[in-house]
Amino acid sequence: CSASKRRAGVYGMASPINVRTSARHALSVSPLSSVRSPQTSQLAIRAANPLFPCAKLSQARAVVAAAMDVSKHPSSSCLANRQPSKEVLETWRNADAVCFDVDSTVCLDEGIDELADFCGAGQAVAEWTTKAMTGTIPFEDALAARISLIKPSLSQVQDCLEKRPPRISPGITDLIKTLIANNTEVFLVSGGFRQMIEPVAFELGIPTENIIANRLLFGTSGEYAGFDTTEPTSRSGGKAVAVQQIRQV
Repeated sequence: CSASKRRAGVYGMASPINVRTSARHALSVSPLSSVRSPQTSQLAIRAANPLFPCAKLSQARAVVAAAMDVSKHPSSSCLANRQPSKEVLETWRNADAVCFDVDSTVCLDEGIDELADFCGAGQAVAEWTTKAMTGTIPFEDALAARISLIKPSLSQVQDCLEKRPPRISPGITDLIKTLIANNTEVFLVSGGFRQMIEPVAFELGIPTENIIANRLLFGTSGEYAGFDTTEPTSRSGGKAVAVQQIRQV
């Protein structure tokens, strides 16, 4: 891998976002909301992963971590801010890697809520999702509570994906194609489950090794057997840890 020192940034669509850049080009944003309606979108910041092949980067990998907030009630002022500045566009063009959150970002919905609803535990799990997103309880506690309410079998996960395929957010497909054409690595980083994200990665042309997410575990007969607690995204602050690691690869 050759060394490359490029700055990281954010491309905002629709609503303005809160961003601050550290000396090492870290980016932070406001929390995301979860909605089902395909409305106006906004790009913000999220996370990354240490477990992927090194491309053209080394000690100072420049990462843009991106996430999309889909607004239920877009206003005219939001719509007026659809065009990014030249500086922001240049940042995206020069990035070595871009890491996208998945739920309510690359996809319009919260994957775990969709799975829960499909399995008949939608309302109870949605309440835990709200707690997790607002930070009122540790993410790992909310994750464990939600999945214990669902306990999905492998066949249920497969049926859910077949009958309720993930909905890609407007503009994401073209954006990711453009990034890949520019030799920018794209990663999907999520507190959701890998089994729900792999079809999304396939559709977008993102290699599965560039997925950083939690993993459901199943027994020999396909019965639910828990989830992998060693994944960094299974814990509070796991995505921030991953961002630090990706810069050092």
